[in-house]
Amino acid sequence: MLCLSSGETSGTTATFVVVDRWTVTVASVGDSRCILDAQGGAVFSLTVDHRLQENVEERKRVTASGGVVGRLSTFGGVEIGPLRCWPGGLCLSRSIGDMDVGEFTVPVPFVKQVKLSNAGGRLIIASDGIWDALSSEMAAKSCHGLPAELAARQVVKEALRTRGLKDDTTCVVVDIIPPDNSIPPSTPPKKQNKLRALFRKKSHFSASKLSKKLSAIGIVEELFEEGSAMLAERLGNGDSTSQSTSGLFTCVVCQIDLAPSEGISVHAGSIFSTSSKPWQGPFLCADCRNKKDAMEGKRPSGVRVA
Repeated sequence: MLCLSSGETSGTTATFVVVDRWTVTVASVGDSRCILDAQGGAVFSLTVDHRLQENVEERKRVTASGGVVGRLSTFGGVEIGPLRCWPGGLCLSRSIGDMDVGEFTVPVPFVKQVKLSNAGGRLIIASDGIWDALSSEMAAKSCHGLPAELAARQVVKEALRTRGLKDDTTCVVVDIIPPDNSIPPSTPPKKQNKLRALFRKKSHFSASKLSKKLSAIGIVEELFEEGSAMLAERLGNGDSTSQSTSGLFTCVVCQIDLAPSEGISVHAGSIFSTSSKPWQGPFLCADCRNKKDAMEGKRPSGVRVA
């Protein structure tokens, strides 16, 4: 077996999809993509490409945190190719692995959740070799009327016909076909205390009615979207103290009990947060804080793997 040392620090993109009846949840890093071809011909993107060339927000994040975004320079000073993050020269701002490209390429996923209408839909999940050759609409159109397995082969075939084999060209197609005359369940309410439930009862009922109307006319309902690379922003401002029934504070990630002096605010030491408040929750244990720093890229450039 040939063992390459570069494999210890190499990385990958990832698109992770969970289908729970009518609800589809997608988490992604990099430039692999998941699209939804809804019944009726509408095509929805369920991921965001983290290519620096196209993603303005990611370019701003990298440069604001001290990274450099630029093209590859030749000996004559001519810049060629797509925009890349330096050090390292990766053209993606998010990936899993890539331990040798510096602290600005992070593995924090973009997450999106939608609920399909009662007509169902088709998911097309593919690597960048497909999307370099085909638009989302072209990929969906190329496999209309085919069963899922043949549809995936057809998408790959169309990409190869258009551009040739120049990169990883992989495709998975999943058909979400509801049983006849079934009705999508309403979104389950979040756990809340009785007093808050009294005040929100009317609004929840209205949202449920709206959800049924959207489903009836074939509209895909967006339930959740989060794309920030910063854990403090993803967890919110933490108005509650995250206190357990035992009177101790709890880690917002792993839920272990913490003494008040042990909790570390998600805002503490955040160089990216616009409103750092180290005294404000949610709170983390020391292990989860270290994981947070690693996920947000707060590690030395060019880390070597033993």
